[in-house]
Amino acid sequence: VPSASGHLDPGSHQRVLMKTGLILLIIGHLSFITGGLVHGTVLRFVVNPRDAVSLQYAVTNTASIISALLTISCGIAALMLSRYLSPAALRWAVFTLSASSSLGCLSCLLGLAVSIGLTLGSQGRVLLAPCTFANAALAPVSRECPFDPTRVYSSTLSLWAVSLLLYSMEIFFSIRCFLLTIDLLHL
Repeated sequence: VPSASGHLDPGSHQRVLMKTGLILLIIGHLSFITGGLVHGTVLRFVVNPRDAVSLQYAVTNTASIISALLTISCGIAALMLSRYLSPAALRWAVFTLSASSSLGCLSCLLGLAVSIGLTLGSQGRVLLAPCTFANAALAPVSRECPFDPTRVYSSTLSLWAVSLLLYSMEIFFSIRCFLLTIDLLHL
């Protein structure tokens, strides 16, 4: 509830910070798990340092995992701040973590959009690069692949779509946390 000066009262700050911190904690963990699934099911087989597209996949996925850790840290710090509003160092820590988290998530969102565009543009050829396809005249197409290639394209795009949604939510709640700490710091 805003007061006459436009600032929230301390009790409102505590409730909003607690809810925001919990949401950031949950979304950060979900984003971390999604990034781990993408890496574990596809990217660990696909990454080739000589291929620019697969290298872009790896950099984006690594950045997404780091961004998820930043979001989790921001959620924990916001929860601590919701309990103890007075320490200025904690306020500045949440301020810094929320700004870093929102910028990190934004860069991951943009990198993932590029990855999706490159994958759709190449029709998933980079994802299937580690597979060798032998086509004999009498035998059906045989595959030698370190993973199941039948669903790699749709699975990867599905996980990336979930990641896009999670990044959007992380950006929204990190900015919300950032604005709350600006109000607490009276900036």
